[in-house]
Amino acid sequence: MAKSETFAVEIPQGSGYGAVELKQFIAKNTYKGFIFTTALLIILLLTYYFILKNQEAARNAVVPMAPIVKINIEDLPPQEQESMDLAPPPQMIVNTGPASRAGTPIAVPDAQITADMKDFAKMDELSRASSVGGDGSIDIGGFSPNIDLNRTGKVEIKKQVEEEPDIDAFIAVEKDPQVDLAKLQKSIVYPDMARRAGIEGKVIVRVLVGADGKARKTVIEDTDNVMLNDAAVTAINNYGLFTPAIQNGQPITCWVSIPITFRLR
Repeated sequence: MAKSETFAVEIPQGSGYGAVELKQFIAKNTYKGFIFTTALLIILLLTYYFILKNQEAARNAVVPMAPIVKINIEDLPPQEQESMDLAPPPQMIVNTGPASRAGTPIAVPDAQITADMKDFAKMDELSRASSVGGDGSIDIGGFSPNIDLNRTGKVEIKKQVEEEPDIDAFIAVEKDPQVDLAKLQKSIVYPDMARRAGIEGKVIVRVLVGADGKARKTVIEDTDNVMLNDAAVTAINNYGLFTPAIQNGQPITCWVSIPITFRLR
């Protein structure tokens, strides 16, 4: 028969903290937080309310007025009248005439056309326009402001005469006189006598081209046959306007050598 033995088992003591205690802690602190939050919200609302009240009271506050003094206008002392020298109003200058210039249109090279050059006056503006043009663009029917209507004497016009350079003088220019050789060749009239004789050749003509583009003088510089000289000079004179030489941005009078070729077809 077996013998039974008895063992003693020690039961551990509780730690004093568990799920029950944790639930109690959470419930207690949640209640405290609710009370604190509610109190803080009430304080903020009251503060905001008092601020609004103070602002409204400040807007409705009555501004103190100065004491009203009653006077009798019949007993006022005489007022001294001060004489003030007022400056005259500024004089307004109105351009009543046309801005265009009077004169006869003359064909000039493009190099002589400047940006400030006035247009020529129309037929209904000639009697009111000046030779240099007005200084504005408003035309209300009057005369150009730079016309002296009180002038009684004769107007002396001095024409500026440009000195003619020597044919062999060296002139420093930015651009030599220009000529369209193809156009010049088309204007050549072949001499009948030279044509019959079968004469061909080249003629170099020295041309004095003025600042206005016109051929002022011609000199035969070299020729293959004297029978071709007159035809070469005639072609130069019938060419029209040349492009003048340019010096310091302005057209000047200058000599230029132009070759003219005579060929029988």
